Amino acid sequence: VLSDPNGLILRSVGDTAFLARAERVALMPGASWDEALRGTNAIGTAIIEAAPVEVVGAEHFLQHNTFLTCSASPILDPQGSVRGVLNISGDRRGYQSHTLCLVRMATQVIEKQLFETEHANAMQISLHPRAEFLGSLTEGLLALSADGGILAINRPGQEMLGMGNQPLAGIRFASLFDLPLGSLVDRLRHDRLAQCPITSRHGQRFFVRLRGSVPALVSPRLPSPAAPSITLPDAPNAPLFASTTAQKKPTLTLDNLGTGDARLQAAIDKARRILGRDIPMLIQGESGAGKEMFAAAFHNSGPAAAGPFVALNCASIPETLIESQLFGYQGGAFTGARKEGAVGVIQQANGGTLFLDEIGDMPLHLQARLLRVLQDRSVTPLGGGKTVAVSFSLICATHRRLKEEVARNNFREDLYYRLNGLLLTMPALRERTDLPQLIGQIVAAETAGERTIKIGDAAMSALSRYSWPGNIRELKTAIRVAIAILDDAESVIDERHLPEDLLDAVSASEPATPAVAAADPTSIVPGDATSLADIETQAVQKVLDSHGGNISRAARQLGISRNTLYRKIGRL
Repeated sequence: VLSDPNGLILRSVGDTAFLARAERVALMPGASWDEALRGTNAIGTAIIEAAPVEVVGAEHFLQHNTFLTCSASPILDPQGSVRGVLNISGDRRGYQSHTLCLVRMATQVIEKQLFETEHANAMQISLHPRAEFLGSLTEGLLALSADGGILAINRPGQEMLGMGNQPLAGIRFASLFDLPLGSLVDRLRHDRLAQCPITSRHGQRFFVRLRGSVPALVSPRLPSPAAPSITLPDAPNAPLFASTTAQKKPTLTLDNLGTGDARLQAAIDKARRILGRDIPMLIQGESGAGKEMFAAAFHNSGPAAAGPFVALNCASIPETLIESQLFGYQGGAFTGARKEGAVGVIQQANGGTLFLDEIGDMPLHLQARLLRVLQDRSVTPLGGGKTVAVSFSLICATHRRLKEEVARNNFREDLYYRLNGLLLTMPALRERTDLPQLIGQIVAAETAGERTIKIGDAAMSALSRYSWPGNIRELKTAIRVAIAILDDAESVIDERHLPEDLLDAVSASEPATPAVAAADPTSIVPGDATSLADIETQAVQKVLDSHGGNISRAARQLGISRNTLYRKIGRL
């Protein structure tokens, strides 16, 4: 028997003979079994208690119901409100002790489907203290907003976290667990069967699994070790790189993106002129040059800023999954699909901005579908279903030269001309003229105002001579490593604090000093040396002086590593 939240029976199925007998006591659709009308009974009492109830024989308030044995369990929505009651009734002489457990399991299945359906467009996380119970009816489920806010927790999850039915307003993922949400997503986003151990703030250990269309739902993208998050402040003259420990992250806009480089400023000026216009933008540039940062700044600077910024990296998703990520799918559209289906990133970007990174890596057969979406401004999920009209600002990015890819038949020419509204090229870091400003602002952001750190002349010289194949991403990592290596009493980043591979690359790209290369090795050792230690010390000092203090060159001439040379310098 299924009833509504007020005890009104909506439907009943069962043995024909017993159904006829049940109808004689109004246990049938259309009748109300509210406790206020019929006294103690499984349906009405389960609503009052908001908990599973078993009422057998004479436990019923009305005498003519005593031939029944009834087991009922309320169906709760994700907010904890009773949405209905599922009840199993029979002759009391056939009472079975497991019936209450059976009806409780059935309502758990319903509640889980309600939770997943209501929060189908949110990121979901399942958790359980035992990994083998993930995917079972007893797993906890959390629905999260794009910025890590808790939208809902199902009943098992509330019990595991000791939260009861307390209000979830203001509760965030970071306040419940010690692992940042961004790190969790990075570990699990590409393997939905993978599990990750996590510890709650109260020391409880859980195993978690990611559910839902995560890459598109986390918007703007969560920071990851491979792609550090770069945020910009509101004031034009404020630091470019916002502190990762700041409580309030400033907004990234075109107004505060420029830091003095002429090529970047020219791109900013061009982009500003098409704000609010239905003109797609294509950004070319090397990996790590700041293409997504520029796209986010453009989004936040125009009328689309009130809508979502949805980013999808076409190169990071397997070819078999990218179609479902883009267009969404109906339930059961393919093996492994969620029963309730999923909304694709194109539909999620409706009213905002869709950023397709590495568009040059999109498979050819999907390029045709994307072209049709851009022409018709509508999308149809995989597996059929209703066509949905969409409106969004489109930004694409690639490290490839798409015109050359068109010539090689690796990219559709018609799609290229559809995407190539405004073509911008992000300059590589080695080509930019604002490197000192970038370095200074990254240092200020990483220290978060807790200490004053400067870049020494030798370190700045090495950073300026490096070619930066990883661009801004590599620069930020190098500075972060240098700050971490500093002792508490140190306030100047020197060459010895920089990554060794960076210094090796700088040293290998420079020719040896001719005067030193032709020098007589015996001339290194002064004639007044009185011991082997003195000979070594004075030889090291003379080589250092001859190279103007360049550690890499001196170490190479002496035939020792830089670390060994640093130890010897410490004894000078």
